[in-house]
Amino acid sequence: MFRGSFPALVTPFKNGELDLDTLKKLVEWHIGEGSHGLVPVGTTGESPTLTHEEHETVVEEVVRAVGGRIPVIAGAGSNNTLESMRFMQHAKTVGADAALVVTPYYNKPTQRGLIAHFTALHDCCDLPIVIYNIPGRSVVDMTPETMAELAKLPRIVGVKDATGDLARVNLQRMICGPDFCQISGEDGTAHGFNAQGGQGVISVTANVAPRLVAEVQNATLTGDYAKALELQDRLMPLHTAIFTEPGLVGVKYAMSRLGLCSEEVRSPLTGLTDETKGMVDDGLRFAGLMN
Repeated sequence: MFRGSFPALVTPFKNGELDLDTLKKLVEWHIGEGSHGLVPVGTTGESPTLTHEEHETVVEEVVRAVGGRIPVIAGAGSNNTLESMRFMQHAKTVGADAALVVTPYYNKPTQRGLIAHFTALHDCCDLPIVIYNIPGRSVVDMTPETMAELAKLPRIVGVKDATGDLARVNLQRMICGPDFCQISGEDGTAHGFNAQGGQGVISVTANVAPRLVAEVQNATLTGDYAKALELQDRLMPLHTAIFTEPGLVGVKYAMSRLGLCSEEVRSPLTGLTDETKGMVDDGLRFAGLMN
């Protein structure tokens, strides 16, 4: 259902407020650069520090700006099932193509709890769901067996897998079926993820290098892994630098260096150290994005 490069959109700020004009410009830029879809208000979009109203505004503005040209997978995750239902229903109302729903963080639900959570979201409206499995942040890890059980529901269509375990791609394909969409949630392993049977990436680095990330995906999806590896090697120093500190901070700084948006982030996050800024600058130069 979803293939290719999906930038996990940053949420631009100006003096602490949403910068919607810049957000709309970013949407146009991403479409022009060849991104295959967009994911507003994921973690990279600073969803934990947006109000509910801001969250919904960003989704609505992105859907409106895209105008049906590429898919929009709206962030709708929460550790509160009712809150996530609200975000899903809003995303459906404004015309998003799917919802990205993270496994509930902090609460540490059991696998049975995960099934209950995602089943309730599945039943709350007819919007397709991409599960976001990122145990490094949410603490709980959805097992392939639990995912296979949820994949039986018609609107649970795929997973954004940020486990870093490439063997899971094969296992999940075997037990969830070949039509279950598997999307990488890790820039550094996206090439290998597709080699194992994945279909795309929800990318942080694509915020600043959308064309290159899309070209990696295009190459893997046509079976040209040699070309994809050459491009991935070109991006790797930038991937590494961006994630030296929290990735959204790194990529917003990188974007600011190219004049795309402010590097402003919301507390408790802070701007990059000078050392990390130097690493990001070097990564941008190595990728050919900055002189």
